[in-house]
Amino acid sequence: MKYFRNILVSLSLLFVLSQCSEDRVDGERIGTIEGTVVISGDNTPLENVKVSTNPASSVAFTDSEGKFTIPNIKANDYSVQAELSGYITSFEGVSVIEDQVGTVAIEMELSNANNELPSRPTLIFPEDGATEVTLDVVFQWQATDPDNDTLSYELELRNGSTNEIQSFKTVQDTTLMVSDLKLSTKYFWQVTVNDGFNNDVVSGISEFTTIAAPNNPFYFVKEVNGNSVIFSGNLDLSGNDETEIDVDVFQLTSESNNSFRPRYNPVQNKVAFLRNIGGNTQLFTMDPDGTNSVQISASIPVNGFRLDEVDFCWAQNGSKLYYPNFAKLYSINPDGSGISEIYETADGSLITEVEVSEFDTDLVLLKTNDLNGYNARIYTVSLSTGVEQTVIAEGFAGALGGIDINANKSKVVYTRDLSNSQNSSYRQFQTRLFIYEFSTGMSTAIDTDVVSGKNDLDPKFSPDEGAVIFTRSSNNATAIPEIFIFEFDVVDNERQLFSASKMPDWD
Repeated sequence: MKYFRNILVSLSLLFVLSQCSEDRVDGERIGTIEGTVVISGDNTPLENVKVSTNPASSVAFTDSEGKFTIPNIKANDYSVQAELSGYITSFEGVSVIEDQVGTVAIEMELSNANNELPSRPTLIFPEDGATEVTLDVVFQWQATDPDNDTLSYELELRNGSTNEIQSFKTVQDTTLMVSDLKLSTKYFWQVTVNDGFNNDVVSGISEFTTIAAPNNPFYFVKEVNGNSVIFSGNLDLSGNDETEIDVDVFQLTSESNNSFRPRYNPVQNKVAFLRNIGGNTQLFTMDPDGTNSVQISASIPVNGFRLDEVDFCWAQNGSKLYYPNFAKLYSINPDGSGISEIYETADGSLITEVEVSEFDTDLVLLKTNDLNGYNARIYTVSLSTGVEQTVIAEGFAGALGGIDINANKSKVVYTRDLSNSQNSSYRQFQTRLFIYEFSTGMSTAIDTDVVSGKNDLDPKFSPDEGAVIFTRSSNNATAIPEIFIFEFDVVDNERQLFSASKMPDWD
């Protein structure tokens, strides 16, 4: 009996040892696969991608970060497959080792196998062959996509005169604003569309011609988007009883700059003006149509009391420009050369305005004032001697200004605030137009139709000196100014020319 018990124990032990050896040699060895699925090229994570293996194991799906995990997978070499609608199925190899994590990164490319082309863009505006198109154009076109893909567009615009090509891109929008086109120019345009899957689809070519600059005799300033912008305009020459205002109004400078005080010179055929640049106010010139803008002054800017009051002038038959810098008066050539100091006030008062007569190159008309704008004087000076010649106005309380002198220096037009108010904001309450006659040494008020609560400002003689153009504005700070013309020696001698406008000049 004892012998059989020993045999039984030995057999049992042998069976156990046999089983342990079998687990070590032939048992399952387990590991893990982890990975990330992204879009090829930009590595954007892809969510909800189906991930499987060959040989087959369990299936996983990626999360919002493109990550997935396949746990408890037998140690082996696998091909990992990633599938997502709209993308080409991708494969990557990975080895799984017992008790370790095998990592894999899979890149997927968009598939266009079943994706259709978008339609050929139809060009809507400007219409093919259109003329008199404004310089700021809202281009419009149309295209559709059968798969409702996100469409991107590229508009190419070619200047027919220079062959310069501009390119503009947009996504989804089928309208595009392009500004500052050239006057009297033929343009060609074309639109390309792409759906992100297929090759580009290109529209036909359309052409249009921009407007020509009107031959306007008036220049003035309007406020646009918080900036001063220079415009030109014309008279209503229809002869109707009810004359129109704002005739042929044409924008000359960009609303992205603060440009003001336009002054035209017929000899140079240029408009000089002021513009704020880098914290200073500088002299510029441009063509009458607003093109070819050039900065003239630089090292010595235009400066003085209240830059909206400061004025400059053309001089010496258009060969010079005179402008103030505090108590000094400077001369500069239209090309920016030859800057020189030509006069300085004896008492340090500020030069705010300057004008010259056409036939006397030695005489200048000045308006000066103190730092607050008051204690103002209007007088003429001989540049060759620096000596004052004629005092037009002085000794008045309140504001003086708006000076102009006629060609043969027989008359001066200017403004005076009859309220005699002197205040910290330089607010004027009852400013009226006056004519000074050199022959009599007397000033006379111009009998305009101005009413209480309004001011007449910035007068300029007409080219034939039979009229003045001026700004009329209510005397409150938020008033909207208007430009009027007053004709001497006629019955209906006053009418409005332009709305929401100021700082007029007359060619």
